[in-house]
Amino acid sequence: MTRLVTWLARIAAILGGLVLVALIVLTTLSIVGRSLNKLFHTDWAQSSFGGLSNWAINAGVGEINGSYELLEAGVAFAIFAFFPVCQLYSAHATVDVFTSGLPPRALHALRAFWEVVLSATIIFLTLRLGDGMMRYVNNGETTLFLQFPVWWSYAASLAAACVASVTAVYCACARVAEVALGRAIMPNDPMGE
Repeated sequence: MTRLVTWLARIAAILGGLVLVALIVLTTLSIVGRSLNKLFHTDWAQSSFGGLSNWAINAGVGEINGSYELLEAGVAFAIFAFFPVCQLYSAHATVDVFTSGLPPRALHALRAFWEVVLSATIIFLTLRLGDGMMRYVNNGETTLFLQFPVWWSYAASLAAACVASVTAVYCACARVAEVALGRAIMPNDPMGE
């Protein structure tokens, strides 16, 4: 089971990373295009470059229409896509100022408790995301510029959230089992026993 969950978490993270790279390229091109468009509209560019400025403006050099819509949908997917690998390798941000002095057994019990709480939270978010997606499926709302159905971005995020839910339940069960058995089960256990 560990291999399957690890594989799912890594695939989700790779997809999330690819989406983020694509969004970085998209955003960069959009910003450069907008800046060039502003430059080509200035009196200086019109007098210095003349035909080139007019050609670039007429060719459509400018901001990429709908880039904000794609950015919004892509970042939401990427966030949910990175949850599983963060959960699996205990890479979420933690503050252990008050717990660092606890004995290892108490730390494992505390970690198991918070894994169960986080698992329930991720499942709740996944269910709410599914409800939100169905609301948009039923009302047919589309984005302003690109006119793609809003539920598409919800569906992508929901797929990643489902992987996060499976990973979270596995991690919670493994942490509880670690406390019961007194040995490490999870990969890369930061509490190192």
